[in-house]
Amino acid sequence: MHGAVLVAAMAAVTALLRALPFLIFRKDTPAYITYLGKVLPPAMIGMLVVYCLRQVEFTRAPFGLPELAAGLCVAGLQIWKRNSIVSILGGTAVYMLLIRIALN
Repeated sequence: MHGAVLVAAMAAVTALLRALPFLIFRKDTPAYITYLGKVLPPAMIGMLVVYCLRQVEFTRAPFGLPELAAGLCVAGLQIWKRNSIVSILGGTAVYMLLIRIALN
């Protein structure tokens, strides 16, 4: 019961935080909010890429090739299918396959 209450509280807070901008800016969205909505998603993706690649050893075998191939797979699938789930699952599958091959 305690866990269900915690999950319900977290869900309510998450929903409130997502709805808050729409409640505050009902008709006219300020220019800076629109600007942030355009620039923050690519900036966050860039930060995630840097975070994921921060410990890759480019000087030792397999020289970061699984990570590079998986990243290119994600980018290619995203450009082709425009579906984040397909892109992430495809890139993950390629990465997992390549690290299994590289470790053997």
